[in-house]
This record gives sequence, C-alpha cells and structure tokens, in this order.
Amino acid sequence: RGIAYVVDGDAYFEVRRFASYGRLSGKNLDELLAGARVEVDERKRDPLDFALWKASKPGEPWWESPWGPGRPGWHIECSAMSMEYLGESFDIHGGGEDLVFPHHENEVAQSEACTGKPFARFWIHNGFVNLGAEKMSKSLGNILTIKELVKRHDPEALRLWLLGTHYRNPLEFAEDRLRESARALDRLRGLVAEAERLSIPGAGGRSGPGSPDALLAAVSDRDLMRQAATHVETFENAMDEDFNTPAALAALFDLSHELYRYRDSVAHEAGRAVAFSNGVRVLVTLGGVLGLFQRPVASSTPSPFLGAEIERLVEERENARSRKDWKRADELRGAIRQLGASVEDTPSGPRIRWTGH
Repeated sequence: RGIAYVVDGDAYFEVRRFASYGRLSGKNLDELLAGARVEVDERKRDPLDFALWKASKPGEPWWESPWGPGRPGWHIECSAMSMEYLGESFDIHGGGEDLVFPHHENEVAQSEACTGKPFARFWIHNGFVNLGAEKMSKSLGNILTIKELVKRHDPEALRLWLLGTHYRNPLEFAEDRLRESARALDRLRGLVAEAERLSIPGAGGRSGPGSPDALLAAVSDRDLMRQAATHVETFENAMDEDFNTPAALAALFDLSHELYRYRDSVAHEAGRAVAFSNGVRVLVTLGGVLGLFQRPVASSTPSPFLGAEIERLVEERENARSRKDWKRADELRGAIRQLGASVEDTPSGPRIRWTGH
C-alpha cells in the first residue's frame, strides 16, 4: 500500500502516510516532531518513522525475509502475536500506561494499515504498582510475583485488594492492605457459609444459573429484594463505567451489610431463611463477575483438637482486644486463619467460622 519502505534491509513504517496516527495517545505529528530525539537515523524519510523489520547485525538472531536476514521490530511482533491468536480485530487490548506511546500507537498504525480493519475496540492501560517510592519493574529488581504472594495470602484476597483501586490509578503495595482484604473477604464468605448452614436447597456456594434479575425475583421478602435490586443496579452501572471496580465492590459490600442485618431474623422463620439464602446467591453472582467466590466455602467442622486450639486463640484474642493490644489481636486473627477458621466480631461476642483452608 506504499505505507512502508525499505532501506539497506531495514523496513520502516512511514507515519505521515497513516492519517489517524496519534489518535490513541492524543498526540499530533508536529508536537512529536518537535520532541524527536537528536540522534535520528538519517536514512529515514521522517524522524518519526519506526522499524517494522531490522537487518541483522553480527551475533544477533535472524530469520530470512524478502529484504535479507533480520528480525522483527519491537512493535511488529506484538501485532503478529495478537492476530495469530485473536484475529485481525478483537475487543480488548491491555498494557501499562507507559506503553501508550510509542508502542501501542505504532501497533495500531501498522496493524490497521496492513489489514484495513479496526485493531482493538477498547484499550485498557493500567497504572503502576509501587513498592515504597518506586514502581515495580524487572529492571529495578523490586518485583513481587503472584506465585510468591499466594504463598502468603489467599488468592481471592489478593484479587479483592487489586480490585479496590481503579485499574488506571497507581497502586501502593502493602502487606497490611492485603490482610485487610482477607478480613473483608472473610465477611463475604461468612454469608455464604451461613446460607449453607441453613441447608436451603440451591442457596450459597458458587453462583447458580440465571441472571441477577432472575435471582432477585426469587427473593421473597419485598424489602430485601428492593434493597438488593438497588445494589445490583449500582454494581452494574459501575462496571459499565470503565470497569469502576472500587464502586462495584462498594455496592457488593453494601449488599452484604443488608444481608447481615437480615440474618438475625432468619433462624426462626423459614420464609425469611429462603429470602436470605437467595439474597446471598445474588451476592455470589455479582462477586463471580469479579472472580470472587471461586473457591468453595467449607461447611465441615474441625477436629476436636483443632477446635480446642482455635477456641483458645479466640479467647486470647479477646483478652488482647480488651487490653487494646490491636497488633497482638491481628496476629492472633492470622493464627486462627492459618488453622482454617475465621473470627467475626459481633455485639454478642466473637463468632467463629470453620473455613477449612
């Protein structure tokens, strides 16, 4: 199509022949040219032109091509991989915010110039995860891998923590934030365990078939159904608004608060128990959208030895709380979790739940 040219075995993309160049990053060619680096390859027709194929230098990997031995340019390999596995057009392309320009801008240009089709419909650029004052990066050697983190933390607690910040915003890594997320996750799982304890068929556990609207229709208590419907609508609106997961999580926890308030009247009224359990199914369905509640909540009980040890730790934790020794109380909560249980602080005292993980 005359949008690329070859010089001494190198193939370059001619930026000025692609009319929409700069659309993704919001940059225009004149501004880019003014900021171009001084040491520009004079063989290029324009300083902004970028390499699609590079002739090999001694000692470099190379492949045969119509222009001689060489290797793909930095940008072209990503277009090639995307099209191989996702097709010439696909829905969502992700990446760090530092890749918007020039990498993703060039990826769009070369892909659409080649195929004549839209490349990606949505671009999702995430903010950096910071460790201390610096962003995490391989070059700095200050990275924490998922594999390492899930050895110390529940994977769903890690997911919950990540979702608590909008994906476009920077995120500060802190172990105590992950522990807070684990406690919040325990409260959500507590509702699932409660629904399972009531032994209502089809209640609790992972989300069953059906949309949130269908599940809401099964909530027989009108007040609870109305409250749940409000939170479902808020959740869906948040997710439709650029994946606003913090707002979606807020709706999820608001629904959980309603369900906890409703819980106290459940044990004595079968009809309300069914309504409660179906409300929990709504919660689990929404959480499933975010990848939560994928691990089944254990409903078994611990061995007598473990049960006695857990009760001892809970009592010790209550003593620490009465002394306002919050650090020790948190340590004991962690020890209780390691034994496969969680503890919920209620006005009537601690409530122990066996999780089995």
